[in-house]
Amino acid sequence: MTLCFEKWKRRIGLTITGLSCFLGVHLNAQSQTGDTTLQRATLAGIIDYALTHQPGVRQAEINQEITDLQIKNRLADWYPQVNFNYNYQRNFQLPVNIIGGNQVRFGVFNTSALQFTATQNIFNRDALLASRTKGDVRLVAAKQTENARINLVANVSKNFYDLLATDQQRKITDENIAMLSRSLRDARARFDAGVTDKTDYQRATIALNNAMASKKEIEEALNAKEANLKFLINYPGDKELSLMYDSATLEQEIFLDTLQAPAYTRRVEYQQLQAQLRLQEANVRYNKWSYIPTVSANGAYIRNFLNDDFAKLFNQSFPNSYAGLTVGFPIFQGGKRKNNIVIAERQVEQTRLDLINFSNQASSEYKTAMAQYRASMANYQALKENMELAKEVHRIIELQYREGIKTYLELITAQTDLRASQINYFNAVYGLLSSKIDVQRAEGSIQPK
Repeated sequence: MTLCFEKWKRRIGLTITGLSCFLGVHLNAQSQTGDTTLQRATLAGIIDYALTHQPGVRQAEINQEITDLQIKNRLADWYPQVNFNYNYQRNFQLPVNIIGGNQVRFGVFNTSALQFTATQNIFNRDALLASRTKGDVRLVAAKQTENARINLVANVSKNFYDLLATDQQRKITDENIAMLSRSLRDARARFDAGVTDKTDYQRATIALNNAMASKKEIEEALNAKEANLKFLINYPGDKELSLMYDSATLEQEIFLDTLQAPAYTRRVEYQQLQAQLRLQEANVRYNKWSYIPTVSANGAYIRNFLNDDFAKLFNQSFPNSYAGLTVGFPIFQGGKRKNNIVIAERQVEQTRLDLINFSNQASSEYKTAMAQYRASMANYQALKENMELAKEVHRIIELQYREGIKTYLELITAQTDLRASQINYFNAVYGLLSSKIDVQRAEGSIQPK
């Protein structure tokens, strides 16, 4: 009795240990897969997150998987097709035939058969087309996935830069509010001391109120752009997305080699059209193969069971087997085959024209994007100089105002110019980065992971 109890207790212990291990692994897996937030919301981190979670990219990947399976299905026609059939039939009335004026019944009341059949394609143009074009079909599907990734990387990057520009506006506005609050206190102190009249602190109040209203507008725009970025990368709307970036590092990334000759053959769309052209040319050959007979070998092994008594049906079998060759050739189809060949040749011509049209379109896109980039670069350089000058002007006028040399109106004007120059400068930086993305997309140099 004691021995049985010890065995039972040992089994229970092993069961509990196994369940504990299973639950531990399961919960650990859930904690790993259930984490859908970004710990480091850098541009690279956001792009990686988007490539992993964005439904459009996943749909393209699924389409690529489906295409690969469809190719395997078409190639399966080259393998022997083996089938098995079982049949049982109960005849309630045997069939009758007339022989020499007499009615003669043939057959038995119970029949059954086991059938094994096999077919091997020797020449089949559908399977041959699948064999010849499988590489290009896979390439087109892969390029569709790559194109979805490239577009996502470009759109995420541009939205990221746009969000940073708005965030910089918010920071500059906060600094401006702090500056205006200090100016308001100084103007009020001067008025209370009888140095100036009340118009100075009234102007300071107006400027501060305008800055507060501007801050609210910028914050709402920031929330909208953040929501749009979350939507773009499929990020949970109720989770916080704290961007991490270094303005100095981003500013170093604005430069681009404007003398490099574009290579449109790197564009995914061009490679897709080339693969499509090869598929169209293969389609021409496919239609010409319609004049070649379809050839296949086939065979079967059949085991028949015949007996009037159901209980004795499987006591004796009557096997038969055969092998054969089937050749099929359509003799006349009303000109259908010739018309299909002409249609396929016209489709080849259309695809060649698509290649020419795309080359012209890509050239136009590149030149437009490069012109915008050069203009943005010139604008950036001018606005950077303006910001430095505005800082210096504001510093001098603020000192002169405190010494009573300059009026408060001149100080407000200098502060407004400084804020505008700073906002324009950061807009120019992130606008230039967006222009760089457009150039890289136009020349086909964006390489997603």
